[in-house]
Amino acid sequence: MEDVLDLYAQDPDPQQPVVCFDESPTQLIGEVRPPIPAKPGQPLRYDCEYKRNGTANLFVFLDAHRSWRKVKVTEWRTAHDFAQCMRDLVDIHYPQAQRIRLVLDNLSTHTPAALYQSMAPIEARRILQRIELHYTPKHASWLNMVEIEIGVLRRQCLDRRIDCRDRLIAEIAAWEKLRNASGARIRWMFSTETAREKLAKAYPVPTSDKPS
Repeated sequence: MEDVLDLYAQDPDPQQPVVCFDESPTQLIGEVRPPIPAKPGQPLRYDCEYKRNGTANLFVFLDAHRSWRKVKVTEWRTAHDFAQCMRDLVDIHYPQAQRIRLVLDNLSTHTPAALYQSMAPIEARRILQRIELHYTPKHASWLNMVEIEIGVLRRQCLDRRIDCRDRLIAEIAAWEKLRNASGARIRWMFSTETAREKLAKAYPVPTSDKPS
């Protein structure tokens, strides 16, 4: 836990950016009957029945120190998809960074092994040499500030029925562009010092302090 909190507290370093990463599924929901358009004094109305059109997966990146986030929409959430996200992170999003410090949870596909399963060893090694992995503790994924950003995405963009993957991609891209341009950032207030105070019971008792 303190590893991640200390990382957030460090001064920004463009050569070693701190990027938070997570994934989240979302349903594709279509209409059974056309909605009734909104008009003055009356909001859009839609039928309570709907049609399920499957699901999509959202891979979300968030820079901890600047107003930047990126959402990649995929059909699956396999080790191969994770590996492709890591390649994008290194080659597209941060090509000039010396090392990217990545905060992520302990999902079984979030491992260096996923890259070796998905690409040639020399390519997997090239990507991993540019990434420094920082895992949140088990059952404490809330320490990953990208979870807050995913909540914002759901409230601001995914709070309505979106029926197909192409429309989902377009809607998220528009939200992402606007939010990046707005300067929006997550103000993280939970520090290592606060953790030691608030979560004292979670820390082991030093041997010298235990009653004999």
